[in-house]
This record gives sequence, C-alpha cells and structure tokens, in this order.
Amino acid sequence: MAEPASPQPPQTQLRVGRLTKAHGLKGAIKVELYTDAPERRFTPGAVFSLQVPTGSAWHGKTLELIELKFYNSHPVAFFKDVSDRSAAESLIKAILWIDHDMAEESDEEDAWFDHQLVGLKVMRDGIQVGVLSQVDHFPAQDLLTVATSTGDVLVPFVKAIVESVDIQAGTMTVTPPLGLFEEVADDVAEAADETVAAATDEPVPAGAADEAPDENA
Repeated sequence: MAEPASPQPPQTQLRVGRLTKAHGLKGAIKVELYTDAPERRFTPGAVFSLQVPTGSAWHGKTLELIELKFYNSHPVAFFKDVSDRSAAESLIKAILWIDHDMAEESDEEDAWFDHQLVGLKVMRDGIQVGVLSQVDHFPAQDLLTVATSTGDVLVPFVKAIVESVDIQAGTMTVTPPLGLFEEVADDVAEAADETVAAATDEPVPAGAADEAPDENA
C-alpha cells in the first residue's frame, strides 16, 4: 500500500522585481529589484510569474532566468526565449513574482515578509488601534494599511513611526504623529501631516520591499 504523500508547505508568491528597459540587442532587460537578496531570488533557472495587462502576449506565461548581471551597478536580466530587443521591449513594465515557502523566515535584521506582517495588531501606547491589513511597496517607501474602527489608515513604514515589530507576540508598535489615528482640529492636523512627510524621507526598513502577496527577503 502506498504511503500518503507528505503535505506540501503552504506557498505564497513574492513580488521581487519589475522589468524597466531593454538593454542592448540580445534580449537583456534592466530590472528594478524589490528584493534585498537578488543572489537568492535571481538564480539561473528561477521561474517568475508575470504580472502584465490581460491584452499582453505574455499574459499567463512565465519567464525562466538565464542569468542576472550588473552593469554599472544596474541589474540586467537575461531570460530564456527572450532573444532580441523586440521581445525585451514587449516585457517592459512587467512585474516579476516568484513562489515562496511561507515557513521560510528572513535571515536579515528588521526584515519581514508581507504575510508575516498582515494580521498584526497595531499598538500605540499599549492600546490596540487597529489591525495591519495590507502592505504596499513603492519606490520611495513601503506603505501600511491599518484597518481601524473608523476606516483604513495609511502608515508609512519608517522607523520614526513604526517603533517595533514582534512577530511572536503578533503586534506592531507605532508612535504616529498626532492626528494619524484620530480626528483633530485642522491646524493640528496640518502640523501632523508635515511630521509624516518629514518621517517618510527616512530609509525604508531593510527587507520590507521584498514581499508581496500584494516578497522586502
């Protein structure tokens, strides 16, 4: 009698890059990396799912990486079956996703996958103000959506506002400026907006941009 198959680890997908510009004439494409570990995600033979418009010839297809090289510190990818500039240009703006074992943990300090963050209780001064419902990744910074009793609140993922993350305890502690989680007078709210704008100039915590059930790994 055959033994039952071992259960497969739960999988999700990480958003690890975006194709930005054709490079040369042989199908190479410049990549905007959304991962802090390209040497692990962009290995020869890695297969990426593509996020492209439904009208694209690449919709529903995958790309297999041949090699990732760096030219003047800029990452450039070579893919199987993308052999000329015309094919490369048809992939511009495509977002690359890769399968990820949800049991894997980041080995970087202050770095988490999105699926580890979504669902955390958001705490301020020891009181829960909401639940983290979504992580969005943008070139300048990552943005957290916190579901509260009065609606969603957008919180920049910067150290000036996100004080700590405790995955074991299931909490994220924030120190937001006045007005981010409550209604205040217009003049106070304006001052709070200026504080948030200043805070977003800080570097994004390492690893936050690699993840996405929308990979910072």
